[in-house]
Order: sequence, then C-alpha cells, then structure tokens
Amino acid sequence: MNSTIKWPSWFVLTRHWLSLVGVALVTTAVISWLFVLPLRIRGHVDNPYVGIVIFLILPALFFTGLVLIPIGIYARKRQIRKGLEEPAFDRQAALRRLAWFFGLTTVVNVLIGTQFTYRAVKHMETPQFCGQSCHSMNPEFAAYSNSPHAKVECVDCHVAPGASGWIASKTSGIRQLVETVLKTYPRPIRSALETNRLVPARQTCENCHWPQKFGSVKLRVFTHYAEDEQNTRTQTVLLMIVGGSKFAGIHGKHFAPGISIRLAADSKRQTIPWVEYRNTTTGKVEVFVSEGVAPDSIKALPIYEMQCVELLTATYQSSEEAADKLPSTLVSFYQQGYPDLYAKRSQDIQHAAQAVLAIYKRNVFPDLKVTWGTYPNNLGHTEFPGCFRCHDGSHVTRAGDSITQDCNVCHEPLAMDEASPEILRTLGVEERISKLQKK
Repeated sequence: MNSTIKWPSWFVLTRHWLSLVGVALVTTAVISWLFVLPLRIRGHVDNPYVGIVIFLILPALFFTGLVLIPIGIYARKRQIRKGLEEPAFDRQAALRRLAWFFGLTTVVNVLIGTQFTYRAVKHMETPQFCGQSCHSMNPEFAAYSNSPHAKVECVDCHVAPGASGWIASKTSGIRQLVETVLKTYPRPIRSALETNRLVPARQTCENCHWPQKFGSVKLRVFTHYAEDEQNTRTQTVLLMIVGGSKFAGIHGKHFAPGISIRLAADSKRQTIPWVEYRNTTTGKVEVFVSEGVAPDSIKALPIYEMQCVELLTATYQSSEEAADKLPSTLVSFYQQGYPDLYAKRSQDIQHAAQAVLAIYKRNVFPDLKVTWGTYPNNLGHTEFPGCFRCHDGSHVTRAGDSITQDCNVCHEPLAMDEASPEILRTLGVEERISKLQKK
C-alpha cells in the first residue's frame, strides 16, 4: 500500500513540525489577545505591566507563528504537491479535521487566557517581582518591607499614570533587565532622585495623600543614646505644626493651593544653593540664594550604642561575612572587656548581637556597595541636613529676605535632650512609650 495515500487531509499542508508549532503559536496569541484586550479597553485592568503581555509577548508569539508556518510548508513542498495530486484526497475530511484541531486548540487557549496570562500579569505587579524576581534590588526591597508603605504595590508610586508613564516604565525596565542579565548595573544602585527618574509626587503619592487637608498638631518623641558607658538616654519632644490648605504649618507652607517651590541641587540633593518660592494665587515670587554661591538602654549594656555604630559602619566583603563576624565580634568585646557582665548576662548579649545583625541586613548590602549611610535620609534634620538644606538662614532674596530658620515655625519644642521629659508624664504617656521602645 502506498503510504502517501494515508494522509488525505489538510494535514498534508502542515505535517511538518515547524508548521504545527506555528499554527499553535498563532492560535495561542489570538485567543489570549481576545481575552486580555477587552479588559484593557473597558479599563478593568489598571496594571502597567499588562502591556508586556498585550504589546510584547502576544505579538511576538503571533508573528513567530506566522513565520514558522510558511517555513514548514516550504520544507515539505514536494510531499504537499504529491499529496494534493492524489485522487484519494478528501476535502471534507480535511475540513473536519481542521475544525477539530482549532476546537481543541481553542479549549487549551481558553485555559491559557483565563489562568496563565492573568496570573503572569498579576505577578508582574507584585513587589516580589520588582524587588526579587527580575531586578537586583535587595536594598530597596528590604527598605520597602520595613516601611509604612509595605502594603502598597511598587508600581502604584514608581509608574506614572497614562501612556507616557507606561512607556517610560517599560523603557527603564528593558534597560534594567539588560543590566541585570549582564551584571552591569551600578553598585550602589543610584537613587531615583539622583537619576531624575522619580515620578512626581502629585502623580503618585497625592493619589492617596491629600496635602491640602488640614492636619492637627502631632506629638513626636525622639530618643537619643549617648556614646558613653551607660548609653545615657535623652529625649526630645516636639509638637509638630502640620497645618495644611491655606493655613500655616509645614503642609500649608509647602503644599497650599497655588504654591510652587523649585530648587537647584547636586545629584544627591544634599546641597541646595538656590530656592524659588512662587505663589500663583497672590503672584508673589521670591528667589533665595545661599551665601557664597555664584535603641534605649534596653539591654543596659555598657557602651552598647557605640559598639553598634562601629560594627554597622565596618567594612565586610559580603553579607555572609557580616553574619559570621558581626555577632561574634560584639560577643567577644563583652567577653574580654566585661567578663563579669558576660557571665551574668550572656543570653542578653547574644540577643543584642543578633539585633545588630538584623539592623545590618536591613540597611547594608556589600555586593551592591550599599553601606551605612549610602542613601541620605532627609526627613527632618536629625542625621542629614534635611530641612536645613533650604532653611539655613543663608538663602536670601535681593530684597534681603531669607528662608526662615525659626524652629517654632514647623514645631513647638516641648523638651530637648532631657533624660526624663516632664511633658511625657504630664501627658500620661511616659510609661507607654517606654514599654514600646523595649519591645
């Protein structure tokens, strides 16, 4: 029996494996696209990463399949010509088998469109994808996990709304992917402020936080430990004047309607020589130029504070080396310098060593050259210049007016570096704060 006659159907056209793969890819792309696109049109999918599936993955599958089909047909052109010339070729049977093929393929792609594609898109918007799966962003992910925004998706703040934001995000993502694969990304990773990639707060943060909303005064308690043997604790108590809208206070001065503040700064925004204040409501514009410009005694361990700072700022070649040396170094310090104390409180010292290591792991990443203090914290003005970059009294207008340095404009000091602030006892919160700090 002639074996050629056994292929009397459409399969003669696509019996080559390349053509079969091509047909499967095209069908997959089309069915998946039909599932995802309506959601995008109706606006039910508010996810910047869904564009990867709609505009990158599915078109790639579709055009790859279109290319493979004619290649497979060309590779089998002699067999196809002979098959079509056979008198036993049954066109109705060929159409029937074609219908079965597309029917089965459609069922499979329904599963893909409703499950796999959706799950992939959902995963791509998770912090785990941004911080761990694709990018070398362990420092950022550690900071995110310990931040007040740990329940907010990364893309909610780091991707601007609209088509321009999506394009900018995808362009940046491609660059980051290439750098991650080739391991050419900078170490430490430059902050968004430094690279001018930070999405304006009014496009992201202010979707949840309304700066014009009037806020009542806030009580803030700052605890400081001296670098002495007793780890002397002092506390500063401030009454923060938040304000808002047209009222005075921190928010009122910076975010009131019509207020626009521009500044010139270095790449890390730690030196600000020029500030422009503009009020479009009153028409007032002022330019300020800088002069000269063309943990508590929780463990009650002696000098614990100073030792912690020394260990956290030490240089380790890797996180593994830090995990091995940092706790043992602290333990050895008390074993040798305070043997009697160690004999009595060895367990407390072991816990203290692990606490320092936990702080190190949240803030220091040797492989990315992120050390203690690599990224400045300009909230307030305790460890870095912060507010004083502008509020230093040296930024003046041509008329001689300067940006105020008056502390009482932003907060009312209720206690300054006091060992036991009277105000906390007056407010009845001293014991509660002390318990929270010991946890």
